[in-house]
Amino acid sequence: MLFRKSSNETPEKKAGLFARMKKALGATKENLVSRIEAVLSSRPEIDETVLEDLEGTLLGADLGVRVTERIMTAVREQRKKQAIRTAEDAQKVIREELLSILNTRPLSETQTAEEALQVWMVVGVNGTGKTTTIGKLAARLSREDKKVLVCAADTFRPAAIEQLTVWAERSGAELVKSKTGMDPSAVLHDALSAAVARHSDVVIVDTAGRLHTKSNLMQELEKMRRVAGRKVSGAPHEVLLVVDATTGQNGLTQAQEFKKFTGITGLIITKLDGTAKGGILFSICQDLGIPVRFIGIGESLEDLLEFSPEAFVNSLFEKS
Repeated sequence: MLFRKSSNETPEKKAGLFARMKKALGATKENLVSRIEAVLSSRPEIDETVLEDLEGTLLGADLGVRVTERIMTAVREQRKKQAIRTAEDAQKVIREELLSILNTRPLSETQTAEEALQVWMVVGVNGTGKTTTIGKLAARLSREDKKVLVCAADTFRPAAIEQLTVWAERSGAELVKSKTGMDPSAVLHDALSAAVARHSDVVIVDTAGRLHTKSNLMQELEKMRRVAGRKVSGAPHEVLLVVDATTGQNGLTQAQEFKKFTGITGLIITKLDGTAKGGILFSICQDLGIPVRFIGIGESLEDLLEFSPEAFVNSLFEKS
């Protein structure tokens, strides 16, 4: 992946990012961790009644069935070993399991030379914040001194092209677009030709998100993958799925559908600052084995954070 952890990231900057994440996850913390703490401290000892209540709490916090089963299995195993005696002991086990779930390895470890052109396809249903996220990605890359070209290949929605034009201007990226209704693969072909000619570092490709016409959409995405691969070796190097955290378990369903057809390499979870359903990250990572790359915590260009499992879990469990 092109992004690298910044070598000049100061402790002050890291602390600032952690504080922003912690603030954005306030509702999720209340919905998940505060309820876990309340259940675990409801009785003097961690007995079966507490464990049953804990299981119900986890299921009600958008963690999903598989994540809940994994956590409960770990808690019960440690309890049998008498490693869990207090609420703090149980919480430690839960925290470790959640962190393990998020530490999902990338589906592909293929490395591309730093100087080679990278092609990133961004997919997702309409309304997830996909176009806005592309603008934020372009801004991040531009701040890293990368030459970015954005391809407006969602040609079915005029508003998407207009919105992307604005975001490209704000982020300092170049833009290749066409008329509404044009073949998205043709627009992509032209964008990649332009990127090669202009010596761009990264091409970010916006795609249509019409899940209600699933068959046609997925066929179009597959066609675009083939076009990208013919024009640029190894492309697309990333296929990033944008999921709206506020949709909860529906986000998992969307991810399952896109994974079938598009070879997703990473997730971008948006709108985490406006929901108590941030637990969906654990469910998607557990069920699909796809790592989270970025999270959106606001509307400004700076509100797309590179994802850190440790920072995410710590911001949920650390005391205020």
